[in-house]
Amino acid sequence: MLDISKIKAISLDLDDTLWPILPTIERAEKALHDWLTEHAPMAAALFSSPVALREIRDYMGANRPDLKHDLSAVRRESIRLALYRAGENPLMADEAFEVFFAARQRVDLFEDVLPALDFLAARFPLVSLSNGNADVHRVGLGAYFRAAITAREFGVGKPDPRIFHAAAGAVDVMPQDVLHVGDDVTLDALGALNAGMQAAWVNRSDHLWPHDVEPHLTLTNLTELCELIRQA
Repeated sequence: MLDISKIKAISLDLDDTLWPILPTIERAEKALHDWLTEHAPMAAALFSSPVALREIRDYMGANRPDLKHDLSAVRRESIRLALYRAGENPLMADEAFEVFFAARQRVDLFEDVLPALDFLAARFPLVSLSNGNADVHRVGLGAYFRAAITAREFGVGKPDPRIFHAAAGAVDVMPQDVLHVGDDVTLDALGALNAGMQAAWVNRSDHLWPHDVEPHLTLTNLTELCELIRQA
């Protein structure tokens, strides 16, 4: 069971915890494809083929393991490879990626998120903790967070305990004093438990918990967490 009295800080996952990621990525990929269609039509045609796109991603995974925690670099270099293979200027990859990245920061928050962040940030230091490449400042939520920890900048991602410990250290508390809140059963909830934190699993879609060790709290939305804290 969750021990609210122990909470001195809260870390929050971003994608699929604060907003749905699939429509965000779909919009960003459409923006990228539209840009490529205008500026690099052969690469746009290559990117429109699922088989060719999967092969490029597999190639990047196999040949650039150094980028595995940097989704921005993987995306940028995949675009560069597609441009090269299409016989177009690979130097356009940086501009093409910026088109994708700007669109990737336009998110549609779940309706419970802003009221919950207002409530939580008034009571605890908040840290964003993500394996993805969302920027809390460009998304428009930077004012709520004392710190933002990403796998890209830290060098390892969830569920590695070290990145959870970095989140605790960013606000000068011990891991056992942090409640981590996230949607992914393994990366977020189990990762936080293994790092010595309390874990709240945000289960918006009525999934089954697959592990033997259970989280301290299961939520269908962030409003439920706020109500528990308010009643404590």
